[in-house]
Amino acid sequence: MKYRITGTTMQALGVLLSQGEAMVTEAGGMAWMKGNVDMKTNMPGGILGGLSRAAMGESIFLTTYTCMSPQAEITFTPEAPGSIVPVELAEGQSILAQRDAFMCAQQDVTLAIHFRKRLGVGFFGGEGFILQRVTGPGMAFFEVDGETVEIELQAGETMRVDPGHIALLEPTVNFDIETVKGVTNILFGGEGLFLATLSGPGKVWLQTMPLNNLISKIIAKIPHKG
Repeated sequence: MKYRITGTTMQALGVLLSQGEAMVTEAGGMAWMKGNVDMKTNMPGGILGGLSRAAMGESIFLTTYTCMSPQAEITFTPEAPGSIVPVELAEGQSILAQRDAFMCAQQDVTLAIHFRKRLGVGFFGGEGFILQRVTGPGMAFFEVDGETVEIELQAGETMRVDPGHIALLEPTVNFDIETVKGVTNILFGGEGLFLATLSGPGKVWLQTMPLNNLISKIIAKIPHKG
């Protein structure tokens, strides 16, 4: 499988498939395609699998696109302005993603729920108690809101992040939540009540413009009738 990512803040992912190769995405995730492609939409894992994906903020149904000719090209586009992050996963290798981040992947890649063990992360973490665990082998592609910033944390190295800016992280990264200290900071700091503490070793992908922040800014500019 070959692919190319084009564009800047409104990117497109073009995947070039050879005969027999397949890609899996959410229902409605494909933008356009060329060649003889077999398209099948189903609910992998049955009702429980569908409910699990719904809990992750994803579609209940997944669609598999299989190349039936010597070659075919399929183009996928994000749901919101942002970046496309490609990650090549080895057999059994996983990555954790925020809800609604999964875009598409090769057929052998699997999706599962990843529960945070600390209740603090679940109830106060901004992105919710449930993350996606995406496991190889194969290429997986993710949607990141705004631009992408990649940070490699060394063992014991720690950083604090507004939870909404966390897009992806390796499972070796420890993820915890702490309360913002100081009444003035809480009331007037504009950063919310909580910050995520990320501790290495491992890689973290941060997003510069979480969709919820963008929506809040747009709503604030909409005139309201008295």
